[in-house]
Amino acid sequence: MSMDPLVMRAREVWEELARVPVSFVLPGGVDVVVSPRSGLCPGGWVGVVALGGSAIVTAPTDAAAGLVRDALEGLPVEAVTDGVSVRDVLPVARMLGPAALGYVSPSGFRPVEAGALTVEQLPAAHPDVRGLERAAGSEDAGEAALDEITSPAFAVRDGHGRVVAAAGYRAWPGRAAHVGVLTAPESRGLGLARVTGSAAVAHALAAGLLPQWRARLPASRRVAAALGFEELGFQLSIELA
Repeated sequence: MSMDPLVMRAREVWEELARVPVSFVLPGGVDVVVSPRSGLCPGGWVGVVALGGSAIVTAPTDAAAGLVRDALEGLPVEAVTDGVSVRDVLPVARMLGPAALGYVSPSGFRPVEAGALTVEQLPAAHPDVRGLERAAGSEDAGEAALDEITSPAFAVRDGHGRVVAAAGYRAWPGRAAHVGVLTAPESRGLGLARVTGSAAVAHALAAGLLPQWRARLPASRRVAAALGFEELGFQLSIELA
């Protein structure tokens, strides 16, 4: 059976981010490698990415790789990014995720019309975008990471001229576009994330990039689904105790 082209492209992104030779092996397989400079996780942590029924794992040292390999050997591939299952078999100090990984193709993209709204393109470092981050709070701003985008910021203002929603993407290895969306707390539930996110995704697709949506919260996952993203797997980062 041939592999879904979207899964193949997504796997290529994460294989490149591992920064050492690694591959998503046969269905149900988990490939554990040593990569101190891995882009799958923070430095010194263990990074796990499962896509399309198999997984890759990077560890910072040989000792950590051996520990992780032995621990994950008995788990089904769908459990290696499940926080509860991983805590049962590994000494975990801290954990980030799991986060769902969504991708969209040009044919699968469902753009959202702005309607009466005006979507404005702003430089990524525009002070009004920084103002939105302050209004949203450090946790939500950190999740969206608009301070790291390499695209323009696609923004919507309220009647007072304040930016209340914005989206953009950071160009990743493997010609991926990692999308981030942020909405001010008082403006949520109005569809602004879909409008600004749609503009960012359209820009990425026009550049020939693979849009990637990483999300933990159900609301963010619903926005991605509305735009046509398919959830193909999960990412988990682990700091060993």
